[in-house]
Amino acid sequence: MGLTQIERVLYTAKAHTTGGRDGGASRTSDGHLDVKLSVPGTHGTGTNPEQLFAVGWSACFLSAIKIVAARMKVKLPPDVAVDPEVDLGTSNGGYFLQARLNVDLPGIDRELAQALVDGAHQECLYSKATHGNINTEPRMYQLIRQPSPAVDRQFEIQFLDSGVEAFSFTFG
Repeated sequence: MGLTQIERVLYTAKAHTTGGRDGGASRTSDGHLDVKLSVPGTHGTGTNPEQLFAVGWSACFLSAIKIVAARMKVKLPPDVAVDPEVDLGTSNGGYFLQARLNVDLPGIDRELAQALVDGAHQECLYSKATHGNINTEPRMYQLIRQPSPAVDRQFEIQFLDSGVEAFSFTFG
């Protein structure tokens, strides 16, 4: 599958970064985001690229859920949420990411929630951008019951082709 070319640019985000993740800083051209950067797991005072990626992907994924729900004429509850987890790790001497998007769809039945999450994964720009780069191609999945005494409604969708990316979501 080749790269999809954009026909019309709707928005271009611009930023300036100095110093990298160890004591650096990033600022967007409009000034709305101005952050100090720190290496993950250190006592630095800044955020790190993995946190920024987690925030961006989860915001996009939640918007994709809303788009899919509107197409399906499904009313979402106001407390729908996405809690991302982005792991920074190593393999074969290189650095890699892996991710989980924990989606909370309270009050939505299991089958419908699965359809919304599957549709959002196809719609979300970050899911498209990471497709094939951090093992995000969902071929087969299974629902796995999470051992959680506090939440008796939480399930995880584990993609079986890679075992790396998983989506969890809670049903009402």
